Amino acid sequence: QVQLVESGGGLVQAGGSLSLSCVASRRTFSNYVMGWFRQAPGKEREFAAAIWSSGSTSYAESVKGRFTISRDNVKNTVYLQMNNLRPEDTAVYYCAASTVGGGSVGNRYAYWGQGTQVTVSS
Repeated sequence: QVQLVESGGGLVQAGGSLSLSCVASRRTFSNYVMGWFRQAPGKEREFAAAIWSSGSTSYAESVKGRFTISRDNVKNTVYLQMNNLRPEDTAVYYCAASTVGGGSVGNRYAYWGQGTQVTVSS
């Protein structure tokens, strides 16, 4: 079992930045593919970014060039740096962990955090 706790959400104006963090409870954190997903009101959950244990990353086209995912395997933490935020980035952001490849497919992730709200005003 892995527990994930996100932090760092908040309210920001368009063009601003926020940094999200997600701390995992397991010491084997480095073995997990870690992902960030988001869900806006009335919409389905969507993939934002993922990072493999090797450090390889993948991004949704909508966030590419603006968001950066990174991980610190010593601190059991994954980060999402979000720059040049847009009102359409408003959503609850979820951290997730996968042992089966992860990537952009949500149902490959067995463990999910409780989510953190990000609101971008225009």
